[in-house]
Amino acid sequence: MEFPDDLKYSREHEWVLVEGDIATIGISAFAEDQLGDVVFVELPAPGDTVSKDDAMGVVESVKAVSDVYAPISGKVTEVNDDLPDNTELVNDDPYGDGWMVKVEISDPAELDDLMDSEEYQRFVAEADG
Repeated sequence: MEFPDDLKYSREHEWVLVEGDIATIGISAFAEDQLGDVVFVELPAPGDTVSKDDAMGVVESVKAVSDVYAPISGKVTEVNDDLPDNTELVNDDPYGDGWMVKVEISDPAELDDLMDSEEYQRFVAEADG
């Protein structure tokens, strides 16, 4: 399973790529693997405000319906418009084409609460074991 080093991770299995004051957010390969084949994705709209640890979307798979939680607070600047019609992108490329939203970070200190790749790998191993 892949855990890219340039990303931060939440306890709810979202990943964050920080580029300046913009965070690209998606779900981790672990979350995608647990869900199985994704069949539906609901995302916030550009301009919406998301709050750290609050639900900001929904992912439905053949196994379950799961909320997607905001790992940081901010204003949604962009959503991945390809996902509603191509939900398999979440399964095929969770860290690339399967990204979900881009958020303008309102409180950079919240990033300190996220795990790096090594911490997240340990967290997943404990949760899975």
